[in-house]
Amino acid sequence: MTAPATCFPWAIARLPGWSGLPLILLTIWGASVWGASATAQTVDIPVPPPSLDRLDIKKDPPPPNSPPPAARTRPPARPTPLADFNRYRLGPGDSIFVNVLRFPDLSFQGTLDLEGNLLVPLVGSLRLDGQTLNSARLQIQQELNRFVVNPQVDVILVAQRPVRVTVLGEVFRPGYYPMESPQLSTALLASGGTTRQADLRRVTIRRTAPTGAALERTFDLYTPLRDSTALPAVRLSDGDTVIVPALTAANRDGYDPDLTARSTLAQPQINIRVLNYSNSLGGRGGGRAIANITLPNGSDFLDAIAAIGPNPDTADLRDIALIRYDPDQGRAIRLDFNARRALRGDPEENPRLQHNDVIIIGRNLISRVTYALNVFTQPFRDVLGFLLFFDRLTEASESLFEP
Repeated sequence: MTAPATCFPWAIARLPGWSGLPLILLTIWGASVWGASATAQTVDIPVPPPSLDRLDIKKDPPPPNSPPPAARTRPPARPTPLADFNRYRLGPGDSIFVNVLRFPDLSFQGTLDLEGNLLVPLVGSLRLDGQTLNSARLQIQQELNRFVVNPQVDVILVAQRPVRVTVLGEVFRPGYYPMESPQLSTALLASGGTTRQADLRRVTIRRTAPTGAALERTFDLYTPLRDSTALPAVRLSDGDTVIVPALTAANRDGYDPDLTARSTLAQPQINIRVLNYSNSLGGRGGGRAIANITLPNGSDFLDAIAAIGPNPDTADLRDIALIRYDPDQGRAIRLDFNARRALRGDPEENPRLQHNDVIIIGRNLISRVTYALNVFTQPFRDVLGFLLFFDRLTEASESLFEP
């Protein structure tokens, strides 16, 4: 094969009007083109396969009435270990003592300022907000290592800052409480104690971690009360929320409300309303006496009768009504008890009282007749009294055998 460098110049040389200089230039150009074409190699560039999402693949339609594909759900969060949940974290107002071994001049006691910083000798201001005592020790030790050789540092919490927590649910006074002793039991007592409807098996604490993550842990306070063991030592942090759930009909089995009512975690006292018709005979108001009495939590029916002190000559002790709100039914219910049987030791007639119970004591037959006679024999002061006599007679006859 003849190279183009010898073909093209020869052909151009035969053209009229061409001189030797263009011939030389064309010869050089032809040689460069031929050399480039002779040394060129074919390079295979890999082409990625087309995406399956862009392929027009016909899919069979799902069968009718088929359920939608399951949504992707995250695995449930594991409960926070008690050691991590109970670990104390420093904040503004905490006072700590920093002991530097072999360097007593560097040991000091300080308080974190409002921004969570601590003034450290030789180092200056050091941010410790949100750190545990161990992480604060390591950070101070690392900073002092720039000035002294291999410092050994210990950090001790001297005074803890006041903690503010929110207590919600079945407590006597839900609200927001500052606490000097941040224990779970102390928070329940600060809110007035738990109610009779509280489920102490599922007391929940919600907390926001320094990273912003929400932490939650549930504690059982009922089992230690039942088994006479120590309550879990739970340290509360600033901003915690304590939630005491209510008992329901589904989880009431195996739970003794009387046990919790007598414990120190419950509200110490309960209020009972009394409507005593046997207090007097006649007079304005029909002889009724309305009063509120305060009893220790865990008191029974006989404790209320002793506090009321009804007149045994006029009160109907065989039929005393107890009005109570039932949260399961959402309405008030009436329970009748015989105080005379309760005095003889019948436990069925001596129930435990609850906060806001209402006790109604009626008159016996003799006191009812006496009350009616007092109304019937009142002297007439004027014509209006004579006309009202028949109205009073009707009212008295209707209430003759009523409380």
